[in-house]
Amino acid sequence: MKTEKFDFYNSSSLKSYNLNEKIRYQLKLLDGLDTFTRLHSENVATITCKLCENLHLDRGFTVYCITCAYIHDIGKIFIPPAILQKTSKLTEEEYEIMKTHTTIGYDMCMKDPKLRPYAAGTLYHHESLDGSGYPNGLVGKKIPYEAQIIRIADEFEAITAKRQYKTHIGIIETLQILIEHATPTMKNEKTGKIKLFSPETMVGKIDKKILKALFRMVIDDTEYEISVRCEYLEFLKKDIKRLKEALTYYNKMQSASNPQKKEYFRQGAQYLLEGNEEVDKIPIMLEELKEAYKVRSAHIDKLYQEVKQIKKLRI
Repeated sequence: MKTEKFDFYNSSSLKSYNLNEKIRYQLKLLDGLDTFTRLHSENVATITCKLCENLHLDRGFTVYCITCAYIHDIGKIFIPPAILQKTSKLTEEEYEIMKTHTTIGYDMCMKDPKLRPYAAGTLYHHESLDGSGYPNGLVGKKIPYEAQIIRIADEFEAITAKRQYKTHIGIIETLQILIEHATPTMKNEKTGKIKLFSPETMVGKIDKKILKALFRMVIDDTEYEISVRCEYLEFLKKDIKRLKEALTYYNKMQSASNPQKKEYFRQGAQYLLEGNEEVDKIPIMLEELKEAYKVRSAHIDKLYQEVKQIKKLRI
């Protein structure tokens, strides 16, 4: 039976940029990260790539953003494992230590001539447009655009990913959370006081334009997944049809009393089988295929509904 393969965040987009040896140097730094942080960094880079594509940014800046995204969490190499891998909520003191990965990563980049051009991603990817971020509490356009892109890719991946310390959250819920982050809040998070809004300060934590690019990315990826799964359903249909024909011969073989007829029908059934399939297992194989078709059809229906829901969300 053919194996169904689908990787939602495949690296095909990254490969299309043919990253050179200079960039691979930075990527080797990921070997010093724990498994979860490394995988997170790789996923954030892939999402960043797709965001840049949806924002129609030029190739040079896109490759630059991808590299910044790969090493955005490199400072976590020096965060104590007890904090980095803690399975419960961090204390205030632990959270303050965790936040230092931005400045640590920045210092690492600035000390290395090969990494220096990518320092902005490490330092500013937790800054917020409304000034509520860290480490410097920058506001609006003072935050480099690459960091704004990585911020959204980072949040999206962190919320949707399955981690050792929290359960998986669905795409719809994640996008709703990000919409909230793109919406201006009335209170200053640091002081708790009511904000005095001006046209320049009517912003949330993240950029709406980049968030819209994320929406397009999710819709495109989901529709691609649907197309891949539909192709696999067509394969299953053909297999089910083939095994139904084989089952006809199998049933006749079972009811035949004449040994010659029994063998004739066995050979007819065998002719329709592929690979290591066995005649005696035809009924079981057919039921398994029918069940697989049913499950996958239901999943495709769910994906269609998911796309509809995403398109109804308003940023």
